[in-house]
Amino acid sequence: MAQLYWHTTGTGNRDLVLLHGWGLNAEVWRCIEEPLSAHFRLHFVDLAGFGRSQGFGALTLDEMSEALMPHLPEKAIYLGWSLGGLVASRLALRYPQQVIGLITVASSPRFTAANEDWPGIKPETLTGFQQQLSQDYQRTVERFLALQTLGTPSARQDARALKEVVLSQPIPPVEVLTGGLEILRSVDLRDEMDALQVPLLRIYGYLDGLVPRKVAMLLDQRWPNSSSLIMEKAAHAPFISHPQEFCAAVRQFSQSV
Repeated sequence: MAQLYWHTTGTGNRDLVLLHGWGLNAEVWRCIEEPLSAHFRLHFVDLAGFGRSQGFGALTLDEMSEALMPHLPEKAIYLGWSLGGLVASRLALRYPQQVIGLITVASSPRFTAANEDWPGIKPETLTGFQQQLSQDYQRTVERFLALQTLGTPSARQDARALKEVVLSQPIPPVEVLTGGLEILRSVDLRDEMDALQVPLLRIYGYLDGLVPRKVAMLLDQRWPNSSSLIMEKAAHAPFISHPQEFCAAVRQFSQSV
């Protein structure tokens, strides 16, 4: 039977639900658990099909979001990294009465590039990863993880940390990973997010090769009621490379909602 892994810890009086990215699991947040646990009740979640949340097949974004519903706190701030940012955004759009604040990290309402006017990953790159998964699972996952830390001073160390997180828990089935890549390839929440009523903080890495920093500037214009932070020496995993700066931004945002 499919069952979702959900662990709550921390002594704060505010709920913060943390949603990880593609291929990972909730252990990726352990590096920021200590600095945040005095300020929040932290909810560590393995998204459906990933890590300890076994028994799921390939899911759409809506299905992945709905799988979280039975566990959601009454009111919480949702922090989603990369693919988790899409899941958190979908929850904020669908259940704004339960989401008091939204933080997206190295995420985009549309991950793939669109013509000349929207920067992102080339769709054929994600299609290539989907095809390679069935041929060489481990190498494909390692390549994707390496892309997330490329260019930072601590790139090798950060990539090693991400790999350890993947290996620390059950490996997602190929169909789950392929489904996650399909979400990244096909979902476009730009128009829906125009109507978002929830306070929004967007955090980016200046060196991110998956979500170009130009996305931040385009959304600053499109969503003037949201706020953004570009962390100068960070790439796709700023909470790993710069945990103190990252946690300070999260705490500051929480005080404003």
